[in-house]
Amino acid sequence: MKALTNFPYDRVLVLGLAKSGSAAAKLLLETGRKVRVNDKQAVEDGLLDELQSRGAELITGSHPLSVLDDMEVIIKNPGIPYDNPVLVEAARRDIPILTEIELAGMLVDNTIIGITGSNGKTTTTTLATEMLNQGNQAAKIAGNIGTVATEVAQTLGENEKLVLELSSFQLMGVQTFKPNIAVLLNIFEAHLDYHKTFDNYRQAKCNIFASQTSDDYLVYNADDPIVEASAAIAASMKVPFSALGRVENGAWADETSIYFCDEKIADKKDIVLVGKHNLENILAAVCAAKLSGAANEAIRYVLQTFTGVKHRLQHVATVRDRMFYNDSKATNILATQKALSAFTNPVILLAGGLDRGNEFDDLRPYLENVKGIVLFGETKEKLKRIALEADIPFIRTTDRLDEAVKLAFDHSEQEDVILLSPACASWDQYRTFEERGDMFEQAVHRLM
Repeated sequence: MKALTNFPYDRVLVLGLAKSGSAAAKLLLETGRKVRVNDKQAVEDGLLDELQSRGAELITGSHPLSVLDDMEVIIKNPGIPYDNPVLVEAARRDIPILTEIELAGMLVDNTIIGITGSNGKTTTTTLATEMLNQGNQAAKIAGNIGTVATEVAQTLGENEKLVLELSSFQLMGVQTFKPNIAVLLNIFEAHLDYHKTFDNYRQAKCNIFASQTSDDYLVYNADDPIVEASAAIAASMKVPFSALGRVENGAWADETSIYFCDEKIADKKDIVLVGKHNLENILAAVCAAKLSGAANEAIRYVLQTFTGVKHRLQHVATVRDRMFYNDSKATNILATQKALSAFTNPVILLAGGLDRGNEFDDLRPYLENVKGIVLFGETKEKLKRIALEADIPFIRTTDRLDEAVKLAFDHSEQEDVILLSPACASWDQYRTFEERGDMFEQAVHRLM
């Protein structure tokens, strides 16, 4: 790790604390910058006392425009939208608006692998990190996955790689940040409430390679027309991946195996993760791992043992030849469509949750393999209508997830898949999708 010597600003406004803002403020204070911290929400006194004792100026409870006075740059929390009045005024004054990821890039001389996309970031980031560590290419994981990048960057060993999951919110706030290996998984319409237009969102994603040079690599999805067109302008060396067939100088799959360039990496039948979308994630991770020096044996081992990121189409257990999958992270229809598309076995689906006002007709074409459905939450009657229209024979509603698991099990047969993929947020019954997924897993383990 290197010191933050090439950060050309002395007076910094940290807008919004949370984990990334707190870490950025502490780092900047350690390097002798003048730091002003502004957070609209109440913040724990211990953190404020610590920052103040280190020399920070604190302004909390509101976002007055005066916080911009004498400031040269803003490090903002990724979640704060750009139509915030302070940011609008900052743009008018030509004050740069960055995110903490920019600082992380300045701290690291080690290899950085950056991974972004509309879907699959967490799975791909975790897979790549597991492949590297299994292959004696030490790596640490950080970023949007839940660990602050600057904090992890300061703990890297001499040869450790930094693998970053990067959201569009984080990437919109970078100027010079560049990973040695950038991975662009897919781009489809998302977060338009934040980015306002699809082009703004697409450009934020493309910032992952905007500062790359011919010495860097861009791993990109050759099956996604928007990604392929966006990657065409990159200055870096291009490494495609495709789940549809052979590509040159990248990772690809045929009906039986996956490959990197001309090397066979693994038989598809030995891969634990299911679904076409996960095959794309696997191919992207293989590219990143191979470019970083991981051995084929290490990659194969991970593919044969990795059961998925928790709550993301995660294989929980097989009970009396019934396979249970936890996809609690499926908080929208698109995610549940992908989950259902992953299976050819008969499925009993557990779904339902917060009612956001939408209907579920777009789910109906994906119910062909669904032999039964157990519904819960505010949307259970809406989903029941779709199930009846699809002529699914077994339909039950309940107010309890543990009861839903028992009902599904009692009406299942050997080789069935019992899938929690709610197509809804969890907040009508649970604090988080993680809590909902944990409840599902606990109910499955009670069956065992």
